Amino acid sequence: MTAMIDMHTHWKPGEIADALRARSKEPRILRNQDGAEVLKSRMGEEPLAGAFDDVDSHLGRMDRQGVEISVLSVLGSFCWIEAQPAEESGLLCRRVNDRFSAICQAHPHRFAAFAALPLTDLSAAAAELERALGLPGIIGAQLPGNFFLTRDDAEATRRLLEVANRHSAVLLIHHGPRPGDAFPKVASDTDNARRRNGTLDMQASLSSVMVTLCLTDLLGSYPDVTVVVHNLGGNIPFEVERMDHRSLLDTPQEELPSSRFRKAKVYVDCNSFGPRAIEAAVALYGAERIVCGTDGTAFGVDWTRKALADAQIGEAAREQILHRNAAAMLARVGGMVEREKVAA
Repeated sequence: MTAMIDMHTHWKPGEIADALRARSKEPRILRNQDGAEVLKSRMGEEPLAGAFDDVDSHLGRMDRQGVEISVLSVLGSFCWIEAQPAEESGLLCRRVNDRFSAICQAHPHRFAAFAALPLTDLSAAAAELERALGLPGIIGAQLPGNFFLTRDDAEATRRLLEVANRHSAVLLIHHGPRPGDAFPKVASDTDNARRRNGTLDMQASLSSVMVTLCLTDLLGSYPDVTVVVHNLGGNIPFEVERMDHRSLLDTPQEELPSSRFRKAKVYVDCNSFGPRAIEAAVALYGAERIVCGTDGTAFGVDWTRKALADAQIGEAAREQILHRNAAAMLARVGGMVEREKVAA
């Protein structure tokens, strides 16, 4: 079984427990009617003993399922730390990033991590990214997709892109709000709210992110940044034929979108998708632009392995997606995987 490098492993950091106790809205820690502390979120209540991730348990699961390296990032429901006032957010993000680095140092070649950033002050966020990239194991940062819905939206990220470019860092662009954005878009009392938010809106938003990253000149000034968008880059592999058709009708003098997506240096991960979607993504982007992502769950690993096993893409492409693309990516950042091992 080919060892997997999981570039999309969300983590629930216990280091912010005290901050969760001070909150008055979800997610927060409170005492239930029995007097026991629980983590309360939109999903309900969870006993505190199981509310945060544990390194030893995670390593055990990695070993059982053939995951060589997990690249950690803060779980979406915990990303509220990035949207607090700058002074508070900066402290919480530093605490999480320092812990991520400590995990990486304690378990060489098993973990890497994306930094959390205080996004209410982008100058402070750039400073924290600069600091975090000096920590062992930190390879870049996770950024919310709403920063990249349009070219104009993305202008705000210039400082972050400059820092990442200088360090040849990796940016994981993950569906999510900027500080102050209404989120989720669909109210919980709407029919099929989870399907609408967790699939329809997410995938449409990621498609917009890919249009910004691949069909504008935004990344042209940052050739050394590696960008990864999750969930196969939204619906682009299924929408690109219509984009090409409209382009031939509306702007026949322009290069076809399919060609521009194929030439772009943006990576996508195969989190949560099945074999047919992976086949479509390989046909559009090429296998060399796809990495593994599982959300960091046992179910996600099993789902992804089966999807890749069933996809009719050939063994060489499977090996690229499971391991080689991510190994080369980590080596470029400078230290997680030896260059000799990548070349072997």
